[in-house]
Amino acid sequence: MRAGRPSRPLADRLSGRTSGRRLARLAGRGGLRTLEQVSVAPSPTVVLDDRFARELAELAVPWQAERARDPRLLVLNEPLATELGLDLGWLRSPDGVRLLVGNLVPAGANPVAQAYAGHQFGAFVPRLGDGRALLLGEVVGAGGVPRDLHLKGSGRTPFARGGDGLAAVGPMLREYVVSEAMHALGIPTTRSLAVVATGSSVRRETSLPGAVLARVASSHLRVGSFQYARVRNDVDLLRRLADHAITRHHPAAAEAEHPYRALFEAVIGAQASLVAQWMLVGFVHGVMNTDNMTISGETIDYGPCAFLEAFDPATVYSSIDQGGRYAYGNQPVVAEWNLARLAEALLPLFDEDQEQAVALAVESLGGFRLHYGTAWSTGMLAKLGLAADLDDAVATPLINELLALLQESHVDHTSFFRNLGAAACGDVQPARRLFIDPVAFDAWATRWQALGPDAGRMDRVNPVYIPRNHLVEEALAAATDGDLDPLRRLLDAVSTPFDVRPGLERYAAPAPQDFGVYRTFCGT
Repeated sequence: MRAGRPSRPLADRLSGRTSGRRLARLAGRGGLRTLEQVSVAPSPTVVLDDRFARELAELAVPWQAERARDPRLLVLNEPLATELGLDLGWLRSPDGVRLLVGNLVPAGANPVAQAYAGHQFGAFVPRLGDGRALLLGEVVGAGGVPRDLHLKGSGRTPFARGGDGLAAVGPMLREYVVSEAMHALGIPTTRSLAVVATGSSVRRETSLPGAVLARVASSHLRVGSFQYARVRNDVDLLRRLADHAITRHHPAAAEAEHPYRALFEAVIGAQASLVAQWMLVGFVHGVMNTDNMTISGETIDYGPCAFLEAFDPATVYSSIDQGGRYAYGNQPVVAEWNLARLAEALLPLFDEDQEQAVALAVESLGGFRLHYGTAWSTGMLAKLGLAADLDDAVATPLINELLALLQESHVDHTSFFRNLGAAACGDVQPARRLFIDPVAFDAWATRWQALGPDAGRMDRVNPVYIPRNHLVEEALAAATDGDLDPLRRLLDAVSTPFDVRPGLERYAAPAPQDFGVYRTFCGT
C-alpha cells in the first residue's frame, strides 16, 4: 500500500476533509479581523514569537480577538508572570489588560486560531479547531523555554460553528483555580496567567458577565492536531508537525533510530504518568476527547472537571457525559484509546508498508499499560507510606482491598488518605470513623501497619486542601456577583495543598450533606 494512504476503515473515519483553501475561504467569510482593527503594542515589554504559525501554516488561521468593551483585570498570576519575564506593573496597566484580551498585539506577533480534529465522545469530527480561542504567540521566559500565550473566550473564529466564541466569568475562573491547584499538587498542567472581565454579557441559561482567560502552556499540540494532518492525507504536514513536536517537547526522540516511533512512545509515557497522577488525587477531567490530550503531557481544558468526593470509580461530574464514558475509573482506558488514535494518525511515519506500520504501532502502544501500572502502583504505595519496592504479592491485594472498602463505605477520597497519615502515627480514629464497617477497616489497617508506613512520606503526597467542589461553586457564584474574596481565599488554600494551616478547616472538609449531586458544565 502506498505510504501516506490510510487503510479503508481509517479513511472512512476520517471523512469530511478540510483543505487549506477551505480554511482560507472560511477565514475570509464575514470579514477577517486584521491588525488595522487592533492596536499594535509599541512597548518591548512583551515579545511573542510566531513559530507555530510560520512552521505549520496549514494549522493556523490568522485572526484577531473581538474587542472587549470595558476590560477589567479580575485575577493575575503574579508568580507565573514573573517566571515568564513579564512586567507586573505593565500587565496591570490598561495596555497590559488589553494584551490579556487580545486587543493589543505586540509588534511581530501573529495571533492565530489553531486547526485540529478530534474524537468527541468517540465520534470523529474532522474539523474542530479553536472555536473561541487564539494563540497569541510563544513567550520565552526563564530558562529560554518557549511557552504558548493563549486566549480562551476571545470571540468567534472560523472554527466556531454555531458557538458565540465567548466565555463567562465563572468557567474561566474555574480553569484558573483548578489549573493552579493542579500545579501546586505537582501535576503537569497548562496554567492560567489571568482572567479579565470583558464588560459585556454572555448568554447561556441566563445572562452572565463575560471574561477571557489568558492561558500558558508548553504548547497546544494535541492528538487532534495530528488527526487533522492525517485527515488531509498530507504526509509532509504530518512529518513537519511531528518534527515540531519532537523539537519542542521530546528532543531525545530525534536521536532515536526511529524518531517518530520514539515520539509516539514519549507521548505514551507522558500521558500514562499524567493520568496516573489524576487518579491518585481523585481528579476527574470530564471531557477526555482526543483534542483535549496534549503531546506535551500537560493537563488541558478544565471545563466539566471536578475532584472526587465519595470514592466510586463510576463517578461522573460532567453534565454532558450521559453514558459515563469519561467516568473517573474509565480515565486510563480512555487515555489508551486516545493514544491508539494518535497511532493511527502517525502510521505513515512509522513505515511505508501499512501492515508493518500497524504492527509497530501496536507494539509501542502495548507499553501504555506497563507505564500506567508502574506510575499508579508507585504512587499508591507513596500514599500509603510504604516502600516502593514492596513485593507485588503483598501490595496488590492490600491496595485492592482498600479500594473496595472505600467504595463500599462511600469514603471521601481526600480526607481518608490524609487521615491515614495520623493512623500511621497511632491515631486510627479519624480514618476509622469514615467507614460503615469499621471492623473490616481494622483488619485491613492491622496488615498495613505491620508494614511500617512512613507518616511523613504520606503527608508529602496526600493533600489537605483541594478545590472542593462546593467551595469552587461558592467562589464562582460570588465572583460572578462581583465579590472576589471567596476566590482569593480558595486560591490561597490550594496553593499550598500539603501543609495544614490554622483557620483553613473548612477548606479541608467534605461537602455538606445538603450540597446534593454535583454537575459541571463546559461553559460554551
